[in-house]
Amino acid sequence: MASPMEQFEIHKGLQLPTVPLPGGLSVDLSLNNSIMAMLIAAGLVIAFFAIATSRAAVVPGRTQLIAEGLFGYIDDLAAGIIGPESRKFFPYVFSIFLFVLTMNMLGMFLAFTATSQLAVTVTLALMTFFLVLVVGFIRNGAKMYKLFVPSGVPWYMLLLVTPIEIISFFLRPVTLALRLFGNMLGGHVALKVFAGFVPTLAALGAVGIVGAILPLAGVVALTALEFLVAFLQAFVFAVLTCVYLNDVVNLGDHH
Repeated sequence: MASPMEQFEIHKGLQLPTVPLPGGLSVDLSLNNSIMAMLIAAGLVIAFFAIATSRAAVVPGRTQLIAEGLFGYIDDLAAGIIGPESRKFFPYVFSIFLFVLTMNMLGMFLAFTATSQLAVTVTLALMTFFLVLVVGFIRNGAKMYKLFVPSGVPWYMLLLVTPIEIISFFLRPVTLALRLFGNMLGGHVALKVFAGFVPTLAALGAVGIVGAILPLAGVVALTALEFLVAFLQAFVFAVLTCVYLNDVVNLGDHH
């Protein structure tokens, strides 16, 4: 039986030149399976909305209905968390939700899941974190300190609360990345392990075939659960992105 971790290995696909950089560094432009999975996900999202908008009608068809449903779902989510200014950040929240969702779902059909790679989830988390920092400093300037100094807290408690707030703030990209990475990695490992039990037990004969029914049922149940987790992790990523943006957009309202 193949190792459950084999499905997460990075393999080069299309070989491209290596570009030299100053300082003796270089960048390999070759496309591996992780990059290809992300490109396919991005391409599917673009193609889907291109088709949906090209056939826009007063009475929407199935494609347009799904596109409008996704748009309205994330729009309501962002408005409910960020408030009246949510539309300014909607393109980013909507894009990150669809991108993560599509990569998660592709992992259920392909032999590789891009979001099971820590480098991918860390990059997405850092994009959100730096967006929050930029928006926070542009909107609040030096008043960003209020994010770490809650109002109404006695001064002596601030000596404890402020360091905790600062640490928790800078741990946000870590938890955001690890949550998505851990859920996708763990789910696919569990699926691989249970799936491996089926042919192993079936090879033992009649008794083994009967015994293989239990892990087979586990595979079916885990597959259904993984589809749900694939959606929920994209949803959680979008929710936390909105929460972090809300902290800096409505900073004055929190204190």
